[in-house]
Amino acid sequence: MITFSFALLLLVVGYFAYGAFIERLFAPDASKTTPAILKTDGVDYVPMSGWRIFMIQFLNIAGLGPVFGAIMGAKFGMSSYLWIVLGTIFGGAVHDYLAGMISIRNDGCNLPEIHGKYLGNQMKQFSRFFAVLLMILVGAVFVAGPAELLGSLTPSFFNTTFWILIIFLYYFIATMLPIDKIIGKIYPLFAFALIFMAVGILVMIYIKFPALPEITDGLANTHPGGESMPIFPMMFISIACGAISGFHATQSPLMARCMTNEKQGRRIFYGAMIAEGIVALIWAAAATYFFQKNGMGISNAAEIVNDITKDWLGTFGGLLAILGVIAAPITSGDTALRSARLMISDMFNFNQKPIKNRLLISIPLFLVTAGILLYSLRDKEGFNIIWRYFAWANQTLAVMTLWAITVYLLKEKKCYWVTLLPALFMTSVVVTYILVAPEGFGLSYYLSLSIALSVVLLLLGLFFYKKIKNKVD
Repeated sequence: MITFSFALLLLVVGYFAYGAFIERLFAPDASKTTPAILKTDGVDYVPMSGWRIFMIQFLNIAGLGPVFGAIMGAKFGMSSYLWIVLGTIFGGAVHDYLAGMISIRNDGCNLPEIHGKYLGNQMKQFSRFFAVLLMILVGAVFVAGPAELLGSLTPSFFNTTFWILIIFLYYFIATMLPIDKIIGKIYPLFAFALIFMAVGILVMIYIKFPALPEITDGLANTHPGGESMPIFPMMFISIACGAISGFHATQSPLMARCMTNEKQGRRIFYGAMIAEGIVALIWAAAATYFFQKNGMGISNAAEIVNDITKDWLGTFGGLLAILGVIAAPITSGDTALRSARLMISDMFNFNQKPIKNRLLISIPLFLVTAGILLYSLRDKEGFNIIWRYFAWANQTLAVMTLWAITVYLLKEKKCYWVTLLPALFMTSVVVTYILVAPEGFGLSYYLSLSIALSVVLLLLGLFFYKKIKNKVD
């Protein structure tokens, strides 16, 4: 419990200490007129209060990742705690904050436009395709989990298929409507439910006072998969949103279009990621206790969440907690598809104020998303494959964003090491994973590590070559 308590404290301190440093590095200007004011359209550019934007951002990014990902990550042992804390403070929160603030400084532009501006036009085109694909995968995989939980809580008539249809209908409506009609009004309430859940579980952890792993126990891999599931890179892919997530950078521009003051940025972007890290840490601890009692044979994260909340919070508290877990992925799914719509509209310069224009983009998006979901539901392995591809694509997008931010900081003559180091590390993670994973190339572990190291050194050399060349020019 000492390590867990200290980890919680570090996350809070990280917001006030390192978060303040990153804020000073970017230097937000309260006198600048934000895109929400300059480009108000009543659909996507809508001024909102800072606290409301924070709650929406928190709920948007806190999908299945900090809950399901943390549960899967807990199987790896003490190293999961370290990654959640260090990854959140020095990786995820920096990534989310700077992506959002760069968007503000560029008229609220979407992530592919940021990539294009700092990494070149070819990267912009690739990023458009890659980011839209990731948003579709998010929309698909974030349906199954909440639908399964809802199906287990309701009469047999309201089965998983029924709830999938209901969620998709909601997705379509929320994606089409102006951001302040549903997202701006009810998402803060859902965020409160998620926070209630996390606080309730946290209190019960201290009441039950389980024997959680301590840093002195070492960083041995406790995953039942053994050698086929090495900590590096598998844990870093599994936890995802609980530490760093490329998906978050697609959501930050949505909120950048609603902010009325650049000074709100640290609370909204950095703060929401710290809050998500806290949620992930709490669930990692709760899952550890669950595995100690029941073993690691149960791999269905939805079942684990259901058991923990009912056991620890009672029927009513468990229901509220589960609803928070349900709301988080659903709301992440609909804002993901909203982001995809905006990315496509930006690509073709297609005005989104007329509802027919929104329909022309949204309908094909939903058909593709539904097709992927139907494929994933054919069998259990189908869903697992889609989830793993989503996890890898998610972290790969984070790598692209970290490199874009690094170039931005270099051009602004600011300390680029704050994103260069995370960019190098995450590059090694995603390259190693796709090379060694069965759904990737299936190469040997040490060969994959060697290739990943070569890629990292090549990119590092290319970065400093460009830096020196630009100085000479």
